[in-house]
Amino acid sequence: MIAAGEMGRLRQQYPHIFPSAYRRYLPLVLAAVALVGGLGVGAWYLGVSPARLWNGLSRLGIIAVDLLRPHSGGAFWELTRSLLESIAMAFLGTLIAAVIALIIGFAGARNVVPVRFLRFPVRRIFDALRGVDSLVWALIYVRAVGLGPLAGVLAIATSDIGTLAKLNAEAIEDCDRNQSEGVRASGGNAAQVIRFGMLPQVLPIMLSNALYMFESNTRSATILGIVGAGGIGFQLADRIRAHRWEEVSFIIIMIVVAVYGIDTISRFLRARLIHAGVSRTAMVQASPVNTPS
Repeated sequence: MIAAGEMGRLRQQYPHIFPSAYRRYLPLVLAAVALVGGLGVGAWYLGVSPARLWNGLSRLGIIAVDLLRPHSGGAFWELTRSLLESIAMAFLGTLIAAVIALIIGFAGARNVVPVRFLRFPVRRIFDALRGVDSLVWALIYVRAVGLGPLAGVLAIATSDIGTLAKLNAEAIEDCDRNQSEGVRASGGNAAQVIRFGMLPQVLPIMLSNALYMFESNTRSATILGIVGAGGIGFQLADRIRAHRWEEVSFIIIMIVVAVYGIDTISRFLRARLIHAGVSRTAMVQASPVNTPS
């Protein structure tokens, strides 16, 4: 251990090695000043003020009291029908996207389309579709086909096609080559290699991804309803505009319960599918075709 006197002598002899306290804490002080300054400028630009925050919190307290007294307002069955409409919207949109993504996902896989010139535009189409939020697609489709669940179904399907196709393509690229080579060695053509060599490996993963997207789209369908796609979102927006917070609270509880139920079922099915996929892979690896001679 170096004594205090020796440390002082070393500081005097090598000042460039031992920075002063001023130099040590200057970056931290500058960072703190920049952070506080940025917060101040942002608050000024956005119109944030203590008076506005206080008024907003007081109104939020009144709303919170009303939210703690949920009731249906005599429209339980109407709300239930709207909730089922939103779930159906999410299911149909996810189903359409899953079927299309199952087909075009192979076109974006490197081991199916090895030519980069052909594969590159397909992958960029995937990026373009999933890069635009479903809410934007809903606004476009509401303008194109009118108000109602059809716009929501098309919006969910369009957005999910890009996401699911990308996930499917990546799953296909991770396929075990032995099974595909076994089908090819048995005289199978390209279509048979995909059908019997790749699809059995990736189908559980594809179904698991589709179930997860359905679970997520059940929540998204509520937001889409607010912009005109119908369903429970329309009912929720109508109550919010009318300041009927007790009914808003009841609708939120219905949505949470529905999402929880779908999440539980989806999680169970995904676990079963993943287990089935692992078991199938183990059986393929243990089969005589893949056993070294």
